[in-house]
Amino acid sequence: MVRRTLLHAALRAWVIQCWWRSMQAKMLEQRRRLALKLYTCQEWAVVKVQAQVRMWQARRRFLQARQAACIIQSHWRWHASQTRGLIRGRYEVRASRLELDIEILMT
Repeated sequence: MVRRTLLHAALRAWVIQCWWRSMQAKMLEQRRRLALKLYTCQEWAVVKVQAQVRMWQARRRFLQARQAACIIQSHWRWHASQTRGLIRGRYEVRASRLELDIEILMT
C-alpha cells in the first residue's frame, strides 16, 4: 500500500514536472518570438531611416546639379546675347586683289 502510494505520488510529480517543462518551453518560445518581432521592427525602422537619408542626399545632389545647370545656362545666355550681331571675319590682301571672308552671326 505504501509502495502504491509512493508510486502514485511519483507519477503525479512526474506529470507536474512534464507540464512545468512544457510551460517553460512555451514561455521561452514566446520570449524568443517577441524578441525576434522587436528586432525586425527595429531593423525596419533603421532601413526606413536609411532610405530617407539616401533620398534626401540624392535630392540635394539633384538640386545642386540643377542649380549649377541654371547658372551655366544663364551665363551662356548672357554671353550669347552680348556677342549677338557682331561681325566676325578675316581678310587677307594678296598681290593686287583683296580676299575678304566675313561672317555675320545673328544667333
